[in-house]
Amino acid sequence: MLDYVDRILVAVRSLEDAERNYSNILAAHKIDDFESSWLNARVRRMALGSTQVELCEPLGAGVTQKHLDRWGEGLMFGGASTFDLDTYATRLAANNVQFSKADDRLYLNSADLHGLPLVVSCTQERARSAGPVEFLYELTMVLRSSWQDVAQRYSQGLGLQPERNVGITFERFGYVGTLMMFNADRLDRVELSEAHEPAFAMGRFSAKRGDALYMCYVQADDLAGVITRLERHGQRYTRRTQTPMERDGLWIHPSALNGVLMGVSRHSLAWQWSGRPDRVQVLEEL
Repeated sequence: MLDYVDRILVAVRSLEDAERNYSNILAAHKIDDFESSWLNARVRRMALGSTQVELCEPLGAGVTQKHLDRWGEGLMFGGASTFDLDTYATRLAANNVQFSKADDRLYLNSADLHGLPLVVSCTQERARSAGPVEFLYELTMVLRSSWQDVAQRYSQGLGLQPERNVGITFERFGYVGTLMMFNADRLDRVELSEAHEPAFAMGRFSAKRGDALYMCYVQADDLAGVITRLERHGQRYTRRTQTPMERDGLWIHPSALNGVLMGVSRHSLAWQWSGRPDRVQVLEEL
């Protein structure tokens, strides 16, 4: 019943500073501003490919200020969409997922979803904005809990179909889990990554935060453009490969994007670990 990963909500101290960062690094551009009484924040919507980033600056005590006080700037909510919001709300209620309806969307209670802070909006077709990023496609949960237990809860509570799940093990970062795909023909998903080993960043994160939203992923058809922007502005990133020229992907350090750790994969590459390696487009030799 979930269709797309369509946005992220980022808690920031200054809209102007945050807008500058997302514009400089990802070529995101401002759509509009609005005030959310539920978040008690001024929100700046920015286009990121065919998806959105919402920068949230607190207006006073409330959800956004609480996040800043406890964790600092960073990823506050992940966003997904559904074609029928009312029907989805009925499903949530029937499966013991509490929510608040505000800002023309549903803010789900993370306590009912092993810490997943999710905002569900009505699906809207959006033209892709200019820039190197095509779209957001993943919300990554790092877990202390058993990933199997969390997957079962998300199947029941969020309506994600278990037959679409794709198992993952990533020794480089010390985790095991599954990709809960929204649709077999698209990359949109919630990743469940169970991590305990303190030698790895994800294990240390789960020791500190428990089950929590860790990062997000975007697909880019101009990876070189992202790298150029990062280096022009002196921002840190980690390469995916050790090839002379990075052509597959990278991870943008949270210091570049107001506390958000963001993975970037080149066009189609994520299918390599998402159950359909035949869909990966082979790069031309240089």
